[in-house]
Amino acid sequence: MRCRKPKAKRAQIEKQTAADRKSGARDAVLENRRGQVVGIEVKASSTVKADDFGGLRRLGDRLGDDFIVGVVLYTGTATLPFGPKLRAVPVSALWQVG
Repeated sequence: MRCRKPKAKRAQIEKQTAADRKSGARDAVLENRRGQVVGIEVKASSTVKADDFGGLRRLGDRLGDDFIVGVVLYTGTATLPFGPKLRAVPVSALWQVG
């Protein structure tokens, strides 16, 4: 990972990200050198619903194949699928090696 000035299409995403922050969506957007993107949102809840993926879905729609995965970290216990490239993952998984 590295920090760099966004490409033209990324500039639009950065603007959207700033707007979404007001509503609490997309806490982090990570991009590698190939332009592939992972979106992460953190919820202080033990349940996740489809609406929690709204910002990540919009990011995926804008990026197409460059969008690798959107993850909602939550306080639950199971990794759950919420559609193509979208997952709810327990925050505790960050400390597990397996």
